[in-house]
Formats: sequence, C-alpha cells, structure tokens
Amino acid sequence: MSTDRTQHLRDRVRELMPQVRADLEALTRIPSVSLDSFDQANVDASATAVADLLRAEGLEVEIVSEGGRPAVIGRLAAPDAPTVTLYAHHDVQPPGDDADWDTPPFEPTERDGRLYGRGAADDKAGVMAHLAAIRAHDGRPPVGVNLFVEGEEEIGSDSLATILERHGERLRADAIVLADSTNWEVGVPALTTTLRGMIRVVVKVSTLDHAIHSGMYGGAVPDAITALIRVLASLHDADGNVAVQGLSQGLAADLDYDEARLRAESGLLDDVSPIGSDSILSRLWTKPSITTIGFDAPSVDTASNTLVPTARAKVSMRIAADESPRHAFELLRDHLQAAAPWGARVEITLDDEGAGFAADAQGPVYDVARSSFRDAWDGQEPVDIGVGGSIPFVAAFAEKFPDAAILVTGVEDPDSRAHGANESLHLAEFERVCLAEALLLERMGAADE
Repeated sequence: MSTDRTQHLRDRVRELMPQVRADLEALTRIPSVSLDSFDQANVDASATAVADLLRAEGLEVEIVSEGGRPAVIGRLAAPDAPTVTLYAHHDVQPPGDDADWDTPPFEPTERDGRLYGRGAADDKAGVMAHLAAIRAHDGRPPVGVNLFVEGEEEIGSDSLATILERHGERLRADAIVLADSTNWEVGVPALTTTLRGMIRVVVKVSTLDHAIHSGMYGGAVPDAITALIRVLASLHDADGNVAVQGLSQGLAADLDYDEARLRAESGLLDDVSPIGSDSILSRLWTKPSITTIGFDAPSVDTASNTLVPTARAKVSMRIAADESPRHAFELLRDHLQAAAPWGARVEITLDDEGAGFAADAQGPVYDVARSSFRDAWDGQEPVDIGVGGSIPFVAAFAEKFPDAAILVTGVEDPDSRAHGANESLHLAEFERVCLAEALLLERMGAADE
C-alpha cells in the first residue's frame, strides 16, 4: 500500500471525525440498557438508529430478533474480493447511581480530551469505528463488508446462537473484526489474543426451616449467613489464590505491568494488598479467579436478633481460555458442597456460562492488522494482550466460522471505566482506531490483487 494512499485515508478520517463524533453522541443519548428491568423501547430505538446510519452509507440492512433483543445486519457486496465481518454491540450496561457520575450518564460530555457517557466507549464507539472506516472509503471499500451490531451483549448474548444459526451465512467472511476489547494503554494499540471463560452460580445455604431467636438458640444452632460465609471463605487460600482443585491455569505474556499500575488502574486502597501469586498479568488474564458479586441476607438496617435460616450468594468464576465451562462448573460445585460446615445444606444453581478464547494470531490477516495499527499509531508497535473478562460471543464466532481470522480489537483504554460510573472514550485514540480499521479494509483488498 502506497504512502500516498495511507496519507489520503489519514486525512479523510480526520475530516470525518466531527460527524462521526456527532453520530456517536446521538447514539449515546439513547439509554439502550438491555436488562429486563429497563425500558426495552430504548433498545429498539437504538437498533433503528444504527440501521439508519448503515443505510445512509449504502448498506443493505435488516433488523433481526430471534427471541432476544434486536440486532442489526448490514451488507456491502464486493464480488471477487475478500469479505470482512465487523462486529459491535449497541446495548449498554445500566448506568448505576446517577450521583456517582460527574455528568449525566446519557448526556455525552467532553472533558480533557475524553468523551464521557454510558456506551460512549462500550460499545457504541465500536459501531462508529466501523462506520468511520466505511465512510473513509466513501462507502465503497475494496472488500465486501458484513456489519453485525448485536443488541444483547451486555446480558449474555442468549439469542446469538440462534442468530448465527439462521443468519450466519450472511456473516461468513475471511476475517472477523470484533471491536469490543481494549488497547494496552493510550498510545499503544493491542490485539486481544486470549479471553478467560466464565461460570456464574448462585449458592444457597440453609440451616433451619424457619428463623429463631438468636439469644435462645445461638451457640447451639448454626445460622445460614455464618455457614455461607465459611463456604465462600473456602474458595481462596491464605494468599488469595483460587482453592478449587483441578482448574486449568497458564502464564501470561511478559509485558511490563507492575503493582503501581495495578493500583492506579483498579483504585486499590493504599493499605489493601493484591491477592494471588505468579505475575500480575497471569492473575488477571490466564489464571482462574473467583469473586462474590451478590449476597442475599437481611440488611444491617432491617436485621432482627434472629438466626437466619437461609442465605444466598452469587459467585462469578473466570476460567482459563482452554478450560471447559462445564468441567469448571462441576469442580466449583463439588468444592462448595464439600465445604459446607456443620452439615448445612448447600444448593448450587448454574446461572450463566461462557467459553474462553485463544487465537493463533499468525498469518497474513494478522500481519495486515498489525501494520494497520502501526501506521495509525505513527510507528508504535502493537502488542498482543489477554483480557481477564469474558466475551462469550467471541468463542461463538470462532466456532461458527473456524476458517476465518478472528481479530479482537477495541476502542477502550485502561481509563475507560467500561461498566462503571464515568465511562469515557479517549477521543484521540478513537481517531486512531478509525484510521486503523480503514487501513485494514484497504490492505485486505490489496492483498487479494
């Protein structure tokens, strides 16, 4: 690819950015939270807005819903050229407490070069990065393009399998770009090559058939909350490593990531120590982790002096990329049941599961991607990273399209705070993401000539 053509696309993306940003802000203003307890008319409106944007660029568009939230499929044909499928999602996480935000979550606001708002980074910026790349080619990229914008990624992609089964042939491609991950840091692009899988369970512990007076029976009769706490405490050893036996684990790439960076990015309090052993990145990316993410028991403000008969907790376990989710669930279930003190009854319910992903990130498509990143970031070499979070749809695409090169990219950086209050997008990095994808489409077409 000539230097002149690279510069042309660089100039074109820069020219397009004001409108790309305006369209991103319009999408961000739609509170498209896919959780059942929120108004799903907003998710419908978001799908319609995405479809309108795609049609405006000349794509053949259909909104599909297979028992779940609406997804948008757009297509640009290019006979006798490679085809690239571009993925993003238009649904977002709940905003949480508005008081935790410095500005309203659905009113995009710029501060210090970042655009704040729920979905501004995760993942409506992914939608707009794809559109920016198409616009940079004036709607006629030198490859065929399938654009798939999901509407329920934030609630587990339950209908994705059906969508892929019924509409998958329309998404078949030589390369699939899944824009829902992160870069290593501002100024350093990354390809995500491993993702942990996940298991989520609900643990119910029972010790009594009804609540009883704690003064009259305490000391002889166990309460369910204490029993549950002991069960949960058994999940880690004294150093904070996962104590469930038999789980797979690996070592992460040797990148520079120290405790100071972990503290800065996570908000770990000064007197609180990190947990686990091995390198920090191995703990974050390739080893299993277990977190208690919810607890059902009487609140402090409403508690009475009684022995509680039943208590529940929701437990999230991240597993190595090559671990079978079902096998991991069985190991976790057996551990929890064996840890029950005093004969307490323990019931384990599988709430959700998702497979991990590991890419063999070699070959011509990955070479093209890395060169596109390098040029978009002014010569900065991209790095291969893992992500400790789980993105089950990546494994679904890899299973459906085993011959396609899977590129997991993203618009986020360590300060984006996806899912948290004050989620934001670094605007200068976003422009580089848009340019990198425009270059990728150009070079995928040129590689076939």
